[in-house]
Amino acid sequence: MPEAQVVITQRGAERLFAGHLWVYRSDIRGADASPGDAVRVSDERGRFLGKAFFSDRSQITLRLITREDVPIDRAFLIERIRAAAAFRQRVVQNTEIFRLVYGEADQLPSLVIDRYADYFAIQTLSQATERRKQEIVEILEELFSPRGIVERNDPKVRLLEGLEQKTSLLAGEVPAEILAHENGIRFYYDLFKGQKTGAFLDQRENRQAAASYASGEVLDCFTYNGGFALTLASHCAHVEAVDLSPAAVEAGRRNQELNQLTNVSFREANAFDVLKQYDEMGRRFDLIILDPPAFAKNRASVPAAGRGYKEINLRSLKLLRPSGYLVTCSCSHHIPEHLFLEILAEAANDARRTTVITDRRTQARDHPILLTVPETHYLKCLILKAL
Repeated sequence: MPEAQVVITQRGAERLFAGHLWVYRSDIRGADASPGDAVRVSDERGRFLGKAFFSDRSQITLRLITREDVPIDRAFLIERIRAAAAFRQRVVQNTEIFRLVYGEADQLPSLVIDRYADYFAIQTLSQATERRKQEIVEILEELFSPRGIVERNDPKVRLLEGLEQKTSLLAGEVPAEILAHENGIRFYYDLFKGQKTGAFLDQRENRQAAASYASGEVLDCFTYNGGFALTLASHCAHVEAVDLSPAAVEAGRRNQELNQLTNVSFREANAFDVLKQYDEMGRRFDLIILDPPAFAKNRASVPAAGRGYKEINLRSLKLLRPSGYLVTCSCSHHIPEHLFLEILAEAANDARRTTVITDRRTQARDHPILLTVPETHYLKCLILKAL
């Protein structure tokens, strides 16, 4: 049977030569392939460029898998997953939950695999990984013998591939709640209904880093299930954790009880309102955490997002005691680090606080950043000291 093939334009080839892994529909000259095929990619002069996953629906028509002329078969997938696991063994510490495979950065485009102790949650976000889903499940069972595997295929990006959004059990058994620890703190996780695949795994190392700056009174805004608050609790006198979601606040309180921590109070409220209220009251804190959801979902929303980031950071800087710390984050891909720094500088000037960066961070190392694919770098985390 002849190998599926796609021919791309010179512009598409130059994009691959520059190190990116995606080729858009506008740069496809011809395709002899079916949805989800692993295809042979060449330019208009017939030069071989690599093997890629093909989609007949998405604007991202090709996702490069390898620049080598090798079969994309079960052995190939096993090798890539083994390599990803070996890297995690090197960099992941003091946790039972982590990202095992991070798509393009692990040379397995559109595939996400998260581990929660003895359970896995996977996302197959393109036609190609969806087509290989059962094979991926079998490989995970062969390599890791998990108790159960869930698919969290509810991201909207699947609609762009002509795939349905769904969550289901793929193998074994997975309870409604899983108990596992991160940074020595135990949490309940819901792999079927929790955020992302069950939790925000990318902040694990930043929570641990923030703990080294914690003391006195701490305010944790957008706390979700208390990840930052509970990690910092043993390092300070008191933490007030704020979230607008009643379910998140309840989850935080349950995690607090699980860890028998008495110096954390959870509050259901809008963080913008709380910061404004505390500014007017003259409240002061030794450390404030800002870990909001993505304010910029697309380029058009960047100006409004910038105003939102500036407001919460300005008010937080005003609430800090002298030599207090601000742990401030942005998970908006459309807000690059240089723009985030500009927003923070404006906020510091308006707050009339001389501010230094003591720690410049990003997503945890189990979410590696592919140097030539900027889309893999989305989380910015800065720890600032207000003098």
